[in-house]
Amino acid sequence: MKTILTHLGVALMSTTMMVSAASAETIRWARASDAMTLDPHSQNQGVTHTFAHHIYETLLDRDVQGTLTPRLATEWNLKDGDPTTWVFKLREGVTFHDGAAFTAEDVVFSLDRARSAKSNMRQLHADVAEVIAVDDLTVEVKMKGPSPLYPNNLTNTFIMDKTWSEANNVIEVQDYAAGEDNYAVRNTNGTGPYILQSREVDVRSVLTANDKHWAETKPAVTEIIYLPISDNATRVAALLSGEVDIVQDVPVQDIERLSGTGGIKVETGPENRVIYFGYKFGDAPLASSDIKDRNPINDPRVREAMELAVDRDAIKQVVMRGQSIPTGVATPPFVNGWTEELDAYPAVDLEKAKALLTEAGYPNGFSITLNTPNNRYVNDEAISQAVVGMLGRIGIKVALSSLPITQHSPLVMNSTTDFYMLGWGVPTFDSAYVFNDLVHTKEGNYGAYNAGLYSNPELDEKIRSLGSETDLDKRNATIAEIWKVVKEDRVLLPIHNQVLTYAMKDNITLPVHPENQPRMTSVTLD
Repeated sequence: MKTILTHLGVALMSTTMMVSAASAETIRWARASDAMTLDPHSQNQGVTHTFAHHIYETLLDRDVQGTLTPRLATEWNLKDGDPTTWVFKLREGVTFHDGAAFTAEDVVFSLDRARSAKSNMRQLHADVAEVIAVDDLTVEVKMKGPSPLYPNNLTNTFIMDKTWSEANNVIEVQDYAAGEDNYAVRNTNGTGPYILQSREVDVRSVLTANDKHWAETKPAVTEIIYLPISDNATRVAALLSGEVDIVQDVPVQDIERLSGTGGIKVETGPENRVIYFGYKFGDAPLASSDIKDRNPINDPRVREAMELAVDRDAIKQVVMRGQSIPTGVATPPFVNGWTEELDAYPAVDLEKAKALLTEAGYPNGFSITLNTPNNRYVNDEAISQAVVGMLGRIGIKVALSSLPITQHSPLVMNSTTDFYMLGWGVPTFDSAYVFNDLVHTKEGNYGAYNAGLYSNPELDEKIRSLGSETDLDKRNATIAEIWKVVKEDRVLLPIHNQVLTYAMKDNITLPVHPENQPRMTSVTLD
C-alpha cells in the first residue's frame, strides 16, 4: 500500500503513459473495499462472495451469461416420484486445500450451517426441511414442499470441510452484526482454484493457484495479490503507474480518460444490481428526527413526496456521468418478475411533493439522518449527497453519515438506521430473492436485510408461497401481485441499476460479470 501511495504523484502526472505488461503469472487486483469476513456463511454481500469464490466452491455456479453451470455438483434433479426432494450428484476426486477428501458429509454440514440462525444466507434455504448424505457422492435435499427453483439459490452457498470446521471450533457461523469473531474469519480451507497464503484485512491478501484443483484447464493466473484501495484517485493512479493490473471499481469520472490511455483496456456492462434507499417504518419516533411524537416516514404521503423530489435522471447525468440505468422498481431487468411497467418512475414534481408534506402535517419538513456506505457501490457517497440536496428542496433536512461498508452494514443488519442506502444483487435471477430479504417481515429465516422493519402479513404469506409453488404461471402472477403492493407502498426508493466498468492492462482480458463477481480463473493473457 505504501508503494502505491508513493507512486500516486507520478501516476497523476502521467495519465497518457504506456502501461507495462502484467506478469504472465501474477495479477494485482484492486477494488474499493475488502471482503467483510472469510467465514463463508456469515455475510450475504457481493464483495465478500467475490473473494470467497476463489477459495471456496459452491454446488452450482453461473457463467457470465447467467446460466446455471455445474461446479461441485455435476448433476441435479428432482427425485423420481418425489417433487419435494432434490438429488445432487457430487464431483469425484475433489480435495480440500489441506488434502482431505470432499464428500457428501461436507455438503450436509455446509448447507445446515448456511441455514442456521446466525447465517445471513439462511433465507436461501428457508424451504429446506432436511439434508441427507445418501452415499459419499450423493446428497438429497428434502424441501418442506415442492421447490422447483431451489438450485438457483445455491450459487453463493460455499462448501466447507466438516472435519476442519469441527477441529477449529467453527461449527457455528460468525455473528458479524454482533461483532463476533472465529477462526474462519481469517483462515480458510476450501476446494477452490486458489489457496489463501496471507491476509492483512483492508490492506492486502495473497492467493496462489491450487495445483490439485479438479478443473482440467489450469488458470493463467497463478498468483493473485488482492489490494483494497478505497480512494478513487489512488486506485486509478495505481493502474496508470503499473502498480496494479486490474481495477474492478472504476470511478465514472475516469472512464473516458482511461479509455484514451495507451496500454489500458476498459470493459463495461450492466450489473444485476439495483441501488436503492430504505427508511424506517413503524409508529415509534425516529431517533435522528426533530419530530419527537411520531414517525414521518410511516405516512405514505411522505414517502411519495420523497420519491417526487428525487431526480433519478439528474443523478444519471451529473453524478454517474451517464453510467447508470434509472429505475422505479427495486429489481434489475435480469430478474424474473421485472416488467417495463414496474420499471417506470414518476417525473420530479416539487410542488406536489411540498403539498403532500403539508397535507401529512409537515409544512416545514423534518430532519433525518441518512446512512450511506462510501466504498461499496459506484459513487455511493456522491449519490447520497445528491439525494440530500434534492430532499432539501422540499424541506426535508438530511444529515449525511458516510461510513465504509464494514461499519455501515451492521447498521442495516441491526435495523439501527432511520434512512439508508444499499445495493441489492439478485444471484437467483428471481424476485423471491428480493422479497425474502428486503420485504418480508424480519423474523426467522426472512427479512435479514429489511432494515426498515416493513411488515405486511398478507404479503408475507404470498412471499412464502413462492418457495413451493410448482405452477410457474401462478407463481409469476403472485410475484406480480407482490411487486404491485411493494411499489404502491413505496417500501423502498429505487434509484438505478448499476453499470459496471473494469479497467485493466491491455494484454489482459476479463469479462464483465453481471453479478460483479469476476473470477481470476477467467482471465486470459495475450
